[in-house]
Amino acid sequence: MKCPYCSYEDSKVIDSRSADDGARIRRRRECTHCGKRFTTHETIENIPIIVVKSDKTREPFDRSKLIKGLLKACEKRPVPIETVEGIAKDIETKLQNTLEREVSSKKIGELAMDSLRIVDEVSYVRFASVYRQFKDINTFMEELNKLLAER
Repeated sequence: MKCPYCSYEDSKVIDSRSADDGARIRRRRECTHCGKRFTTHETIENIPIIVVKSDKTREPFDRSKLIKGLLKACEKRPVPIETVEGIAKDIETKLQNTLEREVSSKKIGELAMDSLRIVDEVSYVRFASVYRQFKDINTFMEELNKLLAER
């Protein structure tokens, strides 16, 4: 690590602390040449996830888009924003933990529906109706019957 003051390439770590709930490590360093102190932050390097959409186009995974879709499904429902953010974070973690760098939007939608089914059934049905593009009332009823059968 180069010293930001004198560009010397050797420093010693004086203090290390966890930051951002363990997602980063904050290190206080001291340059062995000039003696000045500086702070560095160490994070895990994540390889970006590419989402393959139904029309075969590809785009980087965007957690905020997932949150927006989940919030739309949970609108006017007793689902706290923290729960929605937790679902999105869990889905992103699951995707990062797979060895696949490209993930279909269908898989992301299925993960979202699985989580919403547990959290709030009405939100689940709303999300499923848009995600699965229900064509008519019969398709909607089939999904409701599946949900009732699981009870």
